[in-house]
Amino acid sequence: MQQSQSWSLLKKGEKRGKNLFLYLLIEFEKERYSMDVIAIFGKFSEFINTFGSPIVIAIILFVICLAFKVKTKNAFMSATFAGIGLMGFMWLINEYIPIVVPVVISMIENTGINLPGIDVGWAAVAVVAYSTEAGMIYLVLGTIFQLVLFLTRFTNVFQPSGVWDQYSYAIWGSMVYFVTKDLLLAVAFMLLLNLYVTICYEALAKRWSTYYGYQNCTIVQLHHGMGVPVAIFLNWLLNKCGAYKINWKPERIREKFGFWGDPIVMGVMVGLVLGILGNLTNLGTMAGWGSIASVAIGTAATMAIFPRVAAIFAQAFTYLASASRTFSKDKNREEIYIGVDDASGYGETSTLLAGTLFIPIFIIMCIVVPGNLFLPVSTLVGFPFTFNVYSSLNNGNIFKSLISCTLAYIPGLILASPLFATYTQIYNGVSGLEPIAAGAFAGNSFFMGMIQNLMMRSVFSWGWVALGVLFVAFWPLWFWFKKNKVKIVDWIEEQALMGSTSN
Repeated sequence: MQQSQSWSLLKKGEKRGKNLFLYLLIEFEKERYSMDVIAIFGKFSEFINTFGSPIVIAIILFVICLAFKVKTKNAFMSATFAGIGLMGFMWLINEYIPIVVPVVISMIENTGINLPGIDVGWAAVAVVAYSTEAGMIYLVLGTIFQLVLFLTRFTNVFQPSGVWDQYSYAIWGSMVYFVTKDLLLAVAFMLLLNLYVTICYEALAKRWSTYYGYQNCTIVQLHHGMGVPVAIFLNWLLNKCGAYKINWKPERIREKFGFWGDPIVMGVMVGLVLGILGNLTNLGTMAGWGSIASVAIGTAATMAIFPRVAAIFAQAFTYLASASRTFSKDKNREEIYIGVDDASGYGETSTLLAGTLFIPIFIIMCIVVPGNLFLPVSTLVGFPFTFNVYSSLNNGNIFKSLISCTLAYIPGLILASPLFATYTQIYNGVSGLEPIAAGAFAGNSFFMGMIQNLMMRSVFSWGWVALGVLFVAFWPLWFWFKKNKVKIVDWIEEQALMGSTSN
């Protein structure tokens, strides 16, 4: 019953992709707000929902190019390449995920685990986030706040281009609002999270841009950004332990194993392993082997096609990168980075391989981690999104990425489970979503974010006092980072490249 609920929710998310919450947003809010408020917030949501993220980021990129005095025809081509690239990423991911999901569901069933925490998927998280006053407000207020941070030179990363990912903030603010009943506190908490994450994505920007080959681009989503300090620390720790000597980079594997190290062949092999694990009870049937073959070829196809789409997407930023460097020099400003969708790193060879290999590892973790209530379904097929951070910081070393993510997710699971009961109450109060049955809990991987989880717990307990302490603590951290940014970024690069030429 629990798995069928998860599957139903996941299929809903697949049908509408990243715009599901924007579609449902208007319907929910019609029952909660007067029409004048809907006119303000609803039109903004309707615009994003109507055009979709590929078009929205294309429009934003076109405007940015013009602002940096890129020729109109070049700005148009940049915007077009960005739209084509993002649309291509979405097509690939939307075709690949439905192939993998049934295998993952079967793998979980084969383990016999029956955990009460149901992974409702990111789309349902977004719907819940925007069903509260706090979440609805932040859709617009957060975007304005991020624009102000950029224009005032508080940050050199343009985050508003990730406007459709504001739900990543809104879910935490919605939780605070539900528990404390203080709307202003919830909004202030989301703004504070945004301040903290600016340090994280500024630290990541150069490394991510360099690794994925997108000039002056980086990911800016909160659920990725707040994990950057943990990932940096774990990469350093693994280097200290000599893990860099185990160099599982795709190119090194290809050098050593030739044909068997080819990314497409590795995709087939990893897909075969995943398919077999998900069809252990069907190995004597044609349907079972059909499923195995589909996963194998689907994984290989993603690895074969993704670099070609990525090359198109990369062209979108050629003119802007050159113009922004000139602008930054003329205005005596830091080099500027543009926030992009995390789908732009999903199918990169190391990222997809690490994310796919992590699926059985995470299932085992869910069984053995004490106190865990989490039944992962949609989270599992989304791991390549998570590995954007780890792959870039480890420079594609799959071994270090797998170890780092495992170490980060163990405490993440422990911290997430106590939040499920509260989240379920909010979830079941939202019309349009399939209710969670008694005895079960709604959950998602978002709650495994350790830093934002701990910050939210402090606000639960001490309210404005905790928020004030966190606000005061931010400023010495921010000034220290700004003063030492060049050294920090160079050190991150040094740690990432360690062992890149080792055997």
